[in-house]
Amino acid sequence: MDRKYKPALAVGVLILLVAVIGVLSTVIIRHIPTKEKMDLNEYYGEPADGEAALILGTEQLEERGLVDGDKIYLPLDVVNTYLNQRYYWDSANQQVLYATPSELTTALAASEPGDQVWLKNDTVYLNLSYVQQYTDIDAYIYKDPYRVAIQYQFDQIKTVTVNKKTAIRYRGGIKSKVLTTVAKGTRLRLIEELEDWDQVATDDGYIGYVEKKKVGNVSQTVIDRTFQSEEYTYITMDTPVNMVWHQVTSTDANAYFADATANMTGVNVISPTWFYLTDTAGNIANISSADYVSQAHEKGLQVWGLIDNFTQDVSTTETLASTAARQNIISQLIQAAVSVGMDGINVDFESLSEDVGIHFLEFLRELSIECHKNNLVLSVDNPVPEDFTSHYDRAEQGRVVDYVIIMGYDEHYVGSEVGSVASLPWVEKGIQDTLEEVPAERVINAIPFYTRLWNTTGGAVTSEAIGMDQAQQVIAENNVETYWDKTTSQNYGTYDVDNSTYQIWLEDSQSIAEKVKLVSKYGLAGVSAWKLGFENSGIWQVITDNLN
Repeated sequence: MDRKYKPALAVGVLILLVAVIGVLSTVIIRHIPTKEKMDLNEYYGEPADGEAALILGTEQLEERGLVDGDKIYLPLDVVNTYLNQRYYWDSANQQVLYATPSELTTALAASEPGDQVWLKNDTVYLNLSYVQQYTDIDAYIYKDPYRVAIQYQFDQIKTVTVNKKTAIRYRGGIKSKVLTTVAKGTRLRLIEELEDWDQVATDDGYIGYVEKKKVGNVSQTVIDRTFQSEEYTYITMDTPVNMVWHQVTSTDANAYFADATANMTGVNVISPTWFYLTDTAGNIANISSADYVSQAHEKGLQVWGLIDNFTQDVSTTETLASTAARQNIISQLIQAAVSVGMDGINVDFESLSEDVGIHFLEFLRELSIECHKNNLVLSVDNPVPEDFTSHYDRAEQGRVVDYVIIMGYDEHYVGSEVGSVASLPWVEKGIQDTLEEVPAERVINAIPFYTRLWNTTGGAVTSEAIGMDQAQQVIAENNVETYWDKTTSQNYGTYDVDNSTYQIWLEDSQSIAEKVKLVSKYGLAGVSAWKLGFENSGIWQVITDNLN
């Protein structure tokens, strides 16, 4: 080879080697995981002096806790939303109430840290130790920056276990910065599975990504707990509840108990409408009768006195938002119950606006304490669940009262479009939705002894509520031919008279039987009916036959 070509060849080879090395280096670097650590101040949003970042479960919150020395304070709203909704802020008395199953505790707010409740800039904060007193949580506290990680979900959570020491990264990908490193055997809470990465959370407050190949299969995990709290106990009946409401409007009306119940059979609970709010101070009207109770007991009936909020000029919100008013109501109810020998209290507070929800629940908690001290059954009436009644919080009701009653009627009502008062599919859906929140063995489904006679003349819709016998009288007098409507599971009829068109969906032995059968189908506690006097004489046996 000519000597003059050798240097050129050498240079070419060198260039080629450099290029190859460069390519290989790029490939290698691309596949080497970064060890660069995430700036935790950046990650946690740089909490201000005296503040702590909050991580609850698998979520980092925008809200901040407060730090004072070795004490941590959590915003009340955060505690109620995520951890324990029973901390109730009594703004009038500047205190937090907490109702256990057996007592109502109080913690006064202070303007300086150091106590259980710190009121700072009109925001209520709870000492972490106060929250831990009544709440099953694990808390991890770290500095630089200050942050508090709280775990509060321990049952049937999705987890993965690390099978090799690995990094938790800020994002999915080996070039993403490292949040923390976890050892083999560490259990991580799974948030989301991706193709090659899992989004996970550590117990101590890091939420990031781990390579899927570094963890095992997904597991449903129950974490053993040692936390002990006082559990609610319930006063319930050994046999199915067969209850009827008795509308009593005056003291004198109590004297007609014997006549009203003369043909009644199978019933084991009667609920007279004896109490109602009279003012926002929590004073109530009381027309209860010891003689009525005595006669009921002789017939083998329990008596659950009913209190309602139907007085139009008395604000339920204003009343229940006052601790003094709530306690006044409760004191009078318990005194009356004990005085006349009642067996229980039935709360029938209806048309509750969203802003009264938290106060209504607190009222039930406080009433539950006193009812159970006096061996009184506590039941609460609820409309069929709808999105706009979620603030009734039937789940919380079901934890603190003995029976949750579904008012399975008024599907169509005065002012609504024409239709059934209680079609079977609608009633059944109400039961199904309630059972998502309340144990079946403490749910009572209420049925109507009435129907609506609808007048739909000329496009206008009016109606009147009529009892079973009156409905049959309407059918007979107008020679109405009815037929079984499979859609509603009711007998339906329509007729014209005096240039007016009428429609009726009957409540009778057939429709009531289908509704009562739902009790056994869903394992409910029993049935109730509105109201005594609207029934026909044969309906009692229909209920008994289908309830048992």
